Amino acid sequence: MKNKRAISHQATSAIAFTGAAPSPGDPLLDFTPVPHTRPRRNSITPDLQREFIAQLAATGIVSQAARRIGKSLEAIYKLRARPGAEGFRAAWEAALDRGVARLEDCALTRAIEGEERMVVSSGKVLGTETRHNEALVMFFLRGRLPHRYGSGELRPGHPAYEALKAELRAEWEAEQHAGRYSEANRAANLQFFADLRERWKKEWELERKREIER
Repeated sequence: MKNKRAISHQATSAIAFTGAAPSPGDPLLDFTPVPHTRPRRNSITPDLQREFIAQLAATGIVSQAARRIGKSLEAIYKLRARPGAEGFRAAWEAALDRGVARLEDCALTRAIEGEERMVVSSGKVLGTETRHNEALVMFFLRGRLPHRYGSGELRPGHPAYEALKAELRAEWEAEQHAGRYSEANRAANLQFFADLRERWKKEWELERKREIER
C-alpha cells in the first residue's frame, strides 16, 4: 500500500491508503459479466466491468472505481440492478470485502502503534510524541473479543461506538479546517465504519454460536 499524503505522519486516516489492483488472473475477476443484448458505444462492456471490480478492490470506494473507468455512479448502479447481474453483484461485494479488510488493517495498525503528534507550546514545535487512542483500542477489543471485553453490541449508544464516532468526526473537522476535506473522504469514512461494524457483528454472532455448540 502506498501512503498518498505528502508527509508520512499525516497518514492518520485509513482512507489515505490505496491497494494494488488485482492481477488479470485473480479469481475475483472470474465472474460472469452482465450481458448486453444490444450493446451501444457507451455500454459498460465485460472488460470495463472487470476493470471496475479491480478498481473497487484497490480503492474500496465505489465512486472512485466508477470514475477510473469513465462511468457515472448512476450507470454503475443501473448495471448492478439489471437481470443477469448476479455474478457482477457478487464480485462487487467481494471487492468491497477486500477494501474493508485493508482499511481494518490500517486502523488496527494505528491502534497498536499509535500516532505521532507534534508537541506545541506557545506557538513553537517542541518535538513529537506517540499517542495511543484508548477508544480505538477498546473498539477493536470489544469487537474481536466480546466475551472478554464487552457485549459486542457495537451500535449507536454503545460507549465504544460513540467514542470512535466522535474521533472520526474530530478528524473530519480538522481536515475541513486545513482545507483537505472532501465529500468523498466523508462518505468513505461513513461506509468504512458501517461495514466494519457489520463485519464484527457477524464475527461476534459466529463466536457466540461456537460457544453454544461447545
